[in-house]
Amino acid sequence: MIYFTSDTHFGDNRVLRIDRRPFSSIKEHDEALIANWNDVVGRDDDVWHLGDVLSPRAGDCDLLLARLNGRKHLIIGNNDPPSTTSARQWSSVHNYTELLVEGRHLILCHYAFRTWNQMGKKSINLHGHSHGRLKPLPRQFDVGVDARNLRPVALLELTAAKAGRGATDKVASSAEAVPEE
Repeated sequence: MIYFTSDTHFGDNRVLRIDRRPFSSIKEHDEALIANWNDVVGRDDDVWHLGDVLSPRAGDCDLLLARLNGRKHLIIGNNDPPSTTSARQWSSVHNYTELLVEGRHLILCHYAFRTWNQMGKKSINLHGHSHGRLKPLPRQFDVGVDARNLRPVALLELTAAKAGRGATDKVASSAEAVPEE
């Protein structure tokens, strides 16, 4: 399976206040997000984290990543310091990438785009940064935890929910990099 998430902001007290996440402490927040992640993601799954992973004051990024299931890929966000982007536990680190998943061309970036590559050919923009507050364009999804019940999400869940079907079944996913044009 392949999952997407963003804006976990581990160790960042501001999210309790600004984003009104329902926890009494950042420790409770972090443990809940880790449990949610591991409830969804298996050890052999891939997760694309679209930025803003953890506060630099929160400790060692590799220690956090070791507690999270799956092969983890980072799309760098505006709050990701060098201690996060250089962590050894990442399978890959990018500012932007394009993937082919379940026959769909995905455009991954921390930021939402107004327009994106192959938009007219039904490509999909996955992003974070807006914490569920941005009205999306067609085929654009905020995968941040504030918009996705504080857990990673599969592409099928995003597209089925948009179509009004509310998919809950897990379907095997495969991904390959799309060559840059």
